[in-house]
Amino acid sequence: MSKNHDVEVLRSLARQVAEISHQPMQEERRQLWRQHNSLKRTRPLIYMRWLSCWQEVFPDEKLTCRDAFYRTHERYLRQMIYQDLLGDDYIIEPWLTVQAVYATPVGSRRWGPEIKVIPSPNSRGAWMFDPPLKDPEDLAKLVVPHHRIDEEETARNVAKLQDAVGDILEVNVDRGPYYRMWSADISTDMAYLRGLEQIMWDMVDRPGWVHELASFLRDGVLTAHGEAEAAGDWSLCNHQNQAMSYAEELQDPRANSGTVQRKDLWVFAAAQEFAQVSPEMFNEFILQYQIPILKKFGLVAYGCCEDLTRKIRYLRQIPNLRRIAVTPWADVAACAEQIGPDYVLSWRPSPAEMVCTSFEPQRIRRVVEGALDACRAYGCHVDITLKDVETVQGDFNRLIRFVQIVRELSESYA
Repeated sequence: MSKNHDVEVLRSLARQVAEISHQPMQEERRQLWRQHNSLKRTRPLIYMRWLSCWQEVFPDEKLTCRDAFYRTHERYLRQMIYQDLLGDDYIIEPWLTVQAVYATPVGSRRWGPEIKVIPSPNSRGAWMFDPPLKDPEDLAKLVVPHHRIDEEETARNVAKLQDAVGDILEVNVDRGPYYRMWSADISTDMAYLRGLEQIMWDMVDRPGWVHELASFLRDGVLTAHGEAEAAGDWSLCNHQNQAMSYAEELQDPRANSGTVQRKDLWVFAAAQEFAQVSPEMFNEFILQYQIPILKKFGLVAYGCCEDLTRKIRYLRQIPNLRRIAVTPWADVAACAEQIGPDYVLSWRPSPAEMVCTSFEPQRIRRVVEGALDACRAYGCHVDITLKDVETVQGDFNRLIRFVQIVRELSESYA
């Protein structure tokens, strides 16, 4: 297949996404998220993300672009078209993003020594850590990260996408630092570098060494973030909050916005690797090292898949905290009591129970009603996120029906 074929595929998909992105409902959703994330009363918003089940709807072998660069954007555009069918409160933006190419080590060598894993034979299966910090003295092998962009390679990628679809969708350039999300929450990379089980032993056997490692990672993230800010490379496309990054206190996400500072942005962090650690050790060994990073930003969303039920009192130390995740393993009522109207409660029901293994509307209603009742009792600002959906057993309609059921229940929340 020729380059012309790939470009025509992208242009056709881009036209569909452009049309979707300019529907009036997108602005209605923006206004709802602005109010909701600013702790103003709205109906519970519904958000679907990280749907691995896309592979059942449109597997990679059905992608038609042959060029790997075009193929990546084809996948994204097709996902946005399917996302629109769900009927949730996801906002489809009128731009297509090109990630800047970094001129410093990233990926498995982002801290110097190579991070290795032992993969499963199944590409979507489990894997094992092979951490490079096998002995405490290996800490000396770590290198301080920096923010450097390969301008020539980045410009080539931007021009390539601009030539293909720039007259249909704005081509946004993300120049933000590599060290964001999982490469900046410290928790994730502590496990990669040392091993999840070993870190738990170390907190007891070598607490001083764990503090030294956490300090190095904190300072490294702050260095990269500060260099990006000095270079003018943070922009409004760098909001991150595991939802729709709108709030009345901050400027809206925007393509090619020009330079902003960290205080103008949402930031997200989690400590999934510390899920089984006591609240006190969580506070001592991870949260106290995350706070100096988080307080540089305008608003903070905290938590992903870890149970934070017993740790919320420590999260209140984050001065700009706005959103707290409540996972399938958390006690929703206990979390709602502690969160109250002070923060957004981002409830994440179990996808396995909702849509993955079967589809039982009555069970969905029972689980969702129970969670909403608990949130209502304590005046919570709640949204409902269905994420990490690995399968719908080939039945995409389950996602649509789930949204319809939850929408019906959420309309009466107030």
